[in-house]
Amino acid sequence: METIGELIGLLFGWIQQLGALGIMLGLMVEVIPSEIVLAYGGYLVGEGKVGFGAAVVCGVVGGTAAQLLLYAVGRYGGRPFLDKYGKWLHISGKHLDRSEDWFRKYGAAMIFFARFVPVIRHAISIPAGVSRMSLPLFTLLTALAAVPWTLLFLYLGLRLGESWERVHEAAAPYVQPLTLTILALALVYGVVRFVRSRGQSL
Repeated sequence: METIGELIGLLFGWIQQLGALGIMLGLMVEVIPSEIVLAYGGYLVGEGKVGFGAAVVCGVVGGTAAQLLLYAVGRYGGRPFLDKYGKWLHISGKHLDRSEDWFRKYGAAMIFFARFVPVIRHAISIPAGVSRMSLPLFTLLTALAAVPWTLLFLYLGLRLGESWERVHEAAAPYVQPLTLTILALALVYGVVRFVRSRGQSL
């Protein structure tokens, strides 16, 4: 535990030194959850050490790049590789099964919707890679979903200031309604998709 704590402290120091670029790299490495990295980035914006615009751009790029790495793992490693080494990516077989089920039912649009659902938001990139989803479409949907996520947690970190570590508590009133809304939209999308497929088969 002490080694992990030292690693996390080192990463935060790295982010502070590199500024917006550090935010991007911190998100790509994914040692720390993205919301924590972004909240710390928001704190640095409030301290005048990072520009808000640069933090947003690097946050979106870093978050998208992290998912592209998982997409590549799914595409070139496949499910057998993930069953063996998924634990090192903090993704269990149960998470993979659920994300594969969602991707199979709802298709490419789930790449956007799932980004706002805990656990699934990371695992969904893997079945997209396994199924060899169009890379440009995957990148576009991932980047679009990264924009509101990045803006929200940068804003919360900026507002919390030195209390940025309380970001999960501060985010709850925003994330829970957002997650429910996204799930409702995904359900509507699934129903519409199902009705259309039934209509075409008649």
